[in-house]
Order: sequence, then C-alpha cells, then structure tokens
Amino acid sequence: MGRCRLTLLLLLVALIAGCSALRLGYRQADTLLAWRANEYFDLNPLQKHELDVRLEPLLIWHRYEQLPEYAAFLATAIKKAQAGLKHDDIVWFVDGFKARYRVIVSHGAVDAAEMLAALAPEQIVALQKRWDKDNRKFVSENELDGSLEKRKRARLKKTLSQIVDWTGSLTYEQEQKIEVLLDAVPLIEHLRHADRIRRQQEFLQLLNLRTNQREFRPKLQAWLLDWERGRTPEFEQLSGEVYAKRIAFYLALDKLLTHGQRQIVLHRLQDYVDDCKALSEKPRRAGA
Repeated sequence: MGRCRLTLLLLLVALIAGCSALRLGYRQADTLLAWRANEYFDLNPLQKHELDVRLEPLLIWHRYEQLPEYAAFLATAIKKAQAGLKHDDIVWFVDGFKARYRVIVSHGAVDAAEMLAALAPEQIVALQKRWDKDNRKFVSENELDGSLEKRKRARLKKTLSQIVDWTGSLTYEQEQKIEVLLDAVPLIEHLRHADRIRRQQEFLQLLNLRTNQREFRPKLQAWLLDWERGRTPEFEQLSGEVYAKRIAFYLALDKLLTHGQRQIVLHRLQDYVDDCKALSEKPRRAGA
C-alpha cells in the first residue's frame, strides 16, 4: 500500500468516534451521558427526568443526521491516508473535527443553557469538587509536581499507550525512536493545567448569569465554541509550536510503522465507518 500517513487520523476517531462509533456504547449513550451529568452535578430526580427528555431528540438528531456525515468524513480521510497523507490533509482533518464539534454545540446549546439554569447552589459546589478531583488526577498523571524527566516520562508513557491502542504493538526499537522524536515536542501540560482551571473559573462566572437566559445563552455558546479565547500569550504561542511539532512527530512516526501496523489502523478506521453507517440506518417500518 506504500507509506500511509495514518496516525493523525486517530485524533478525530478518539474524540468523535471513540464515544459514538462502537455500536454497544452508542446505543447506551443516553444512559452514559446521564450518568456523566449526574456525576458532575448530583442531579435531583426531576432534573434527571428533564435531562432524559432533552437527550432523546438530541441523540436521534445526532444518530440519523450526523453519523452518516461522520462516516463520509472518515471514509474520505482513509482515502487520503491510502494515497499518502500530506501536511494540508492533516490540517483538513483537524479543522474537520473542530467544525463537527461546533455543529454539536450549536445544536445543543439552548438545551444546555436551560438545564443549567435549574442548578442549585449546592450543585455548583458539587461541580467544583468534581473538578478539583479531575485536576488532581491531571497533575498526577502528567507528573506536574515532578522533575522535568518525570514529566517527559509521563508524556512518553501516555503517547506510547495511545499508539499501541491503534497499532496493536510496538517493538522496543520503535519505542526508543518514538522517545527521541517526542523529545522535540515542547512540554505544555503545565500550561494546559493552568488554562483548564482558567476555563473552569470562567464557567463558574457564567453560571452566575444562568437565570437570565437572554444573556446566558449566547455567552455559554461563545464559551463552548471559542475554547481558545482568553489564553495567556505564552500558552497561545507554545500551542502553535506544539501543533506544528506534533504534525512533524506523527509524520515521522508513520515512517516507523510496519505494513502490518498500518493495516491494523486502517481496519479499525473502517470499522468506525461501518459502525457509523449501521447506527444511522433508520428502522424499517413494519410491513415495509
């Protein structure tokens, strides 16, 4: 098949298909999303019922209108990979993910704003406690309180795990070369940690407006869509550098993959395409 630059395709799959393409997981999406919302907000019975009522049409819309488009998008991405993915194709892919995220936000922002308006003060406290737990986990997983070497090892461990999830396995020699390649990418997790806390504080400030829907809705939607707005100059500059270096990293990584490893990635991507198509097929009417 030749050298296919496939690895960057994992970004969209991990973020979109990773939650929806597996048939069993998608069919339980309402339960999973409700459980997740309750985990963060400690919803009362009435709020749980309201969430279920609002989730049903949203998931139907996503299943029958968005999944076919995801399938087409991923199929195009596979074709690009088979032909030999180039820098512009990678940018197309990442931009495509961002566009699809924005579609979901735009479609669900009104429901989200109305649900958030019903939050009680103690539920906002529950959200803060959950965020504190998540933030501590982020610090621990990325060794942010450790030395530079510990932080590098944590990033390498996470990167290798993500790659192995898709390629099946890596040789010791491949892992050693990946470590060298990854070392050229600046460490940015400490800035991500600070920025996520900033975003959390912005959200809490937004919630103070939740009873004024005329003002709250557009500001919530803007907050969800413009997630890069408000970054520090240092984070903004380094993010651009990391993005460019990550592209170079994955293109170099592709040259390390064997034909068999590429086939595993291609087959998994095709499985996601097939799942999206199968899930988006509307049930046949009785007697049709």
